[in-house]
Amino acid sequence: MEQIDYKKLKDNCFMRQADKELFSLRLRIAGGKIEAQHLKKVYELAEIYGKGYVHLTSRQSIEIPFIKFEDLEMVKSEMQEAGLRPGFCGARVRTITACQGCTVCQSGLIDSADLAQEFDRLYCGKDVPHKFKIGITGCHNNCLKAEENDLGIKGAVKPVWIQEKCTYCGICQEKCRHSAIRVDRDNKTLTYDEASCVNCGKCVKACPCQSWEGKAGFKVYVGGLFGNDIQTGRQAVPLVYSRENLNKIIQAVMEYFREHGKKGERLGKTLNRIGWDGLFQKLDGILKK
Repeated sequence: MEQIDYKKLKDNCFMRQADKELFSLRLRIAGGKIEAQHLKKVYELAEIYGKGYVHLTSRQSIEIPFIKFEDLEMVKSEMQEAGLRPGFCGARVRTITACQGCTVCQSGLIDSADLAQEFDRLYCGKDVPHKFKIGITGCHNNCLKAEENDLGIKGAVKPVWIQEKCTYCGICQEKCRHSAIRVDRDNKTLTYDEASCVNCGKCVKACPCQSWEGKAGFKVYVGGLFGNDIQTGRQAVPLVYSRENLNKIIQAVMEYFREHGKKGERLGKTLNRIGWDGLFQKLDGILKK
């Protein structure tokens, strides 16, 4: 009887099911985006080798369950021919999740979808001490829940008030959910409490006379967990405005994790064990260069 290397199969994202002779294939779908032609091939594979359905995972991937062991090589061959890629399991950077961002969503502040494709090329599958999840959410609505990821990115804006353009209509105050803006229409005054501002950008988007301006940037969170243990990630640095610096931060976080993390230990657990200040100081030094 042929000896089955289950670890090798799992490394290629053929995961053993409850029935150990059947496997579920997890595909690599960066940012939840899949081409229509690839979706058609997924349908064909599920029809021919599975049970005619797919499972949409919580991290925007697609799984095809109920594949027989004897069909795995054929499925793998057809996947490669069609340009489909397997996802990632084990102690690696997992498939990137993202919302559709500013090119589709009217609330979006950053191009989450494009970032997901970039990060997919740069980081997916990289070896780390334990699984490492990256999520990108385009605005403060936080659909991808940045703080739940090992490294989460959230679109943000630092607003700037242009007094000479303001009509004191009060719309910005109505849109601000954190009471950072107060408008006195009668006396034509406006106060902005920067400490209360969460950089959601709603004032900038809502202003009918462009008296609020702001440059879109990125909030970066690290150390989030949402599984057997739940931990909210912490904002690692002030707002970052360039992709170059954003990538420097991601690379530094991953290097720090490789240096200090233990096998089977998530980043958040590593930071709890050794302290968070070392990483924050490292990241601060990178931005000051």
